[in-house]
Amino acid sequence: MAKTAEGNDTSESKHTTGAAVIVGALGVVFGDIGTSPLYTIKVSLTEYGTPDHEHILGVLSVLFWLLMLVASLKYITLMLRADNRGEGGTLALMELAVRGVVGRRKTILTVLGLIGACLFYGDSMITPAISVLSAIEGISVVSHQLDHWIVPLSVAVLAGLFLIQSRGTGTVGRLFGPIMLLWFATLGVLGAWRIFLTPKILLALNPVYAWRIIEDVPWQTFLLLGAVVLALTGAEALYADMGHYGRTAIRRAWFIVVMPGLVLCYFGQGAVLMADPAAIANPFFFLAPSWGLVPLVALATVATVIASQSVISGAFSVTRQAVQLGFWPRMAISHTSAREEGQIYMPRVNMLLFLAVLILVLVFQSSDRLAQAYGFAVTGTMLMTSLLAFSVLPKGSRGLRRALWWPLLFVFLVTDVLLFSSNAMKFFDGGWLPMFVGLSLLTLMLTWKQGREKMHRNLAGDQPPLRTFMESLEQYPPTRVEGTAVFMSMIHGTVPPALLHNLKHNKVLHEQVLFLTVESADVPYVPFDERFEFERLSRSSWQVLARWGFKQEPNVPQVLEQVAQAHPEVNLEPMRTSYFLSRQTVIVVNRLPLRQRWRRSLFAFMARNAARSTRFYKIPPNRVVEMGMQQEL
Repeated sequence: MAKTAEGNDTSESKHTTGAAVIVGALGVVFGDIGTSPLYTIKVSLTEYGTPDHEHILGVLSVLFWLLMLVASLKYITLMLRADNRGEGGTLALMELAVRGVVGRRKTILTVLGLIGACLFYGDSMITPAISVLSAIEGISVVSHQLDHWIVPLSVAVLAGLFLIQSRGTGTVGRLFGPIMLLWFATLGVLGAWRIFLTPKILLALNPVYAWRIIEDVPWQTFLLLGAVVLALTGAEALYADMGHYGRTAIRRAWFIVVMPGLVLCYFGQGAVLMADPAAIANPFFFLAPSWGLVPLVALATVATVIASQSVISGAFSVTRQAVQLGFWPRMAISHTSAREEGQIYMPRVNMLLFLAVLILVLVFQSSDRLAQAYGFAVTGTMLMTSLLAFSVLPKGSRGLRRALWWPLLFVFLVTDVLLFSSNAMKFFDGGWLPMFVGLSLLTLMLTWKQGREKMHRNLAGDQPPLRTFMESLEQYPPTRVEGTAVFMSMIHGTVPPALLHNLKHNKVLHEQVLFLTVESADVPYVPFDERFEFERLSRSSWQVLARWGFKQEPNVPQVLEQVAQAHPEVNLEPMRTSYFLSRQTVIVVNRLPLRQRWRRSLFAFMARNAARSTRFYKIPPNRVVEMGMQQEL
């Protein structure tokens, strides 16, 4: 098996790497980066007015070598090595980085990972808007009389896309791969044809042309990076979606299909501009002959819908990971496939994302304007990935090999800093939008995490250890009633408030008592046979610590069935088992200063709107007794 940067076996062996898997990866992993040719060359060269040959060759050379350095080397070749048991992405990388780390350094690494995840939401908002707009804008090449239909048609396509999310992507997903294969083949064929007509454009493969434009106009080239980086949008998905298909399939798809198609398309657009600089109005659609324009617009629209689907599904996945890791309140999650655990639907996330995308389309109304906001989120996530990589990739290496990691990672870091700072120059032109979204979500995540930790400390208080408490009840037992009581406990080994309330008000105790604490592990998946730890507390009481990975959903009845099979002395027959949960109402103390009160009020609001425990843990609601309590914060 392959080894991670941590030296652990990955789940690479569970993935096959045949042609069907590679085609499937095209539809899920490469949609975002695959639709970048729709707008990248246009946005990059518009700054030069009517571009001359030197500008075209210089910009293309910068674009090509960035694509090789960032996408091919950083993500495809190296970052795919940093897998958390086969899973990638910012949060998975963060969990690898903080493993075994304590103190201030752990806090810093955690915040870096959260920033990357929060900026991903900005990407999830902008990608559907800019992708669909850029595809529909192709109708203006057919006829300018259709220009006023661009925004309405874009809104209609996006509304349909978000509307079908609740139905899942299982059926449609089988079509995504072949369509994207056709898309990349079309990009390659059209680009190769244009290159054949103007072969001089191949001079841009020489990095000397990139150096010339940097040397001639360094400041303008620095600003140019903010546009050229649009070719890299979706590069983070190459790493984040590793768990779906495995690193080998993603690498093969990139080097065999995606990269050749993209490079040919970018150089083909450059060839079009060298032959006719006026084509800068929309160089992508001028790749096609006049008879192929309408089919190309249709194919581009479908491709952008697929690209949008990828980031929407990614937003669902990241949100679920944040919930499991304790950075977000519980949310309603629906499975849209009986076989694939990763296919989920989150109604609130879908609704909020659609409203955000709709506002972006109506406010910006063109892909050119929206491009000003796009790069900030992408480069910010890339920068966080590079910073976290310093704590992950060199692990497990020794001697010279370990020493070689540092200059390589430093090159990536410098590149990402340049790309990010270039996009920061567009802050007032739209870059403020993803930053505002990212900072808002970061504040919410940290507020929730810190608020939960404070509640746990308050609940633990001066309570005796759970074992001592239960042994005392065996010596001086209250009235016992038939059946088994399962008390959900937030803190392992402490007396849950629901038990204290039950004893205080009902003055009874069940014949058997089981205390269950659910925790999230720092790995994406916990094997079925490692799901729980079991411990006897007293003659008639036990405690169980159940763990699920951050890409799994807790299922309490399922784990109790496992416990019953492994420990038949505990009677967990469903009709004889009752669940006791504490439902806390957070009360914010008014005497606190305002600067302390607003975050506590925010936490209280998030707590009130969290999904019910019964639904989140899949507990039968007709077997639940909730014990309400108020807690000051």
